[in-house]
Amino acid sequence: MISSFIHHPTSVTQQIQKMQSIDKYVVQALDNYPYWLEGTLESLGYALAYDNKNVMALGLYGRLYAEQMQDYESAKQYYAEALAADIHALAIYPYYAEVLLLNEDYEEAAKLIDFSLTIKGINKVQMWIKKIQLLERQQDIKAALKMIKEVKLISFTNDSYEIDQLEKRLKSKKELLKPKKSKKKKVEKKKSKK
Repeated sequence: MISSFIHHPTSVTQQIQKMQSIDKYVVQALDNYPYWLEGTLESLGYALAYDNKNVMALGLYGRLYAEQMQDYESAKQYYAEALAADIHALAIYPYYAEVLLLNEDYEEAAKLIDFSLTIKGINKVQMWIKKIQLLERQQDIKAALKMIKEVKLISFTNDSYEIDQLEKRLKSKKELLKPKKSKKKKVEKKKSKK
């Protein structure tokens, strides 16, 4: 590899310039999103013209389709393409999982989340929260609440507010799912006390 740089110094310079251009356009797109969508699209177009497998550009396209257009199928395609280009693209997994949850692709979401938790460096708390949200959507509130405790134990950042809000919501749903006592039983209890 080094010998190729020595023999072709102009190609190294060209590669560096190309990477700087791609990075410039990706950074511009990130800076524009979500406040100036036209500028975001223009910058993403340039970035992908230089490198059609740029993970950050593909991921931002996925976000654009998911968050702005609610076109989850297109978003899924961009996220899948980004992960095909780099399976260790850690930033893609939470967004991809969210789109799968929104699109009610629960089996696919479970597989993605479980796989992501095996990747070194992934934000495990963030992905465990996605797993809890999956259980919540499947109305397995008991399992989701049990998992909250595990997430609290592995959390080393300031995710506690989000975890606390999630736990609060799950507990309120658990209350809603409790069987209600009938009025007839309440009346009988009052009579028996007299």
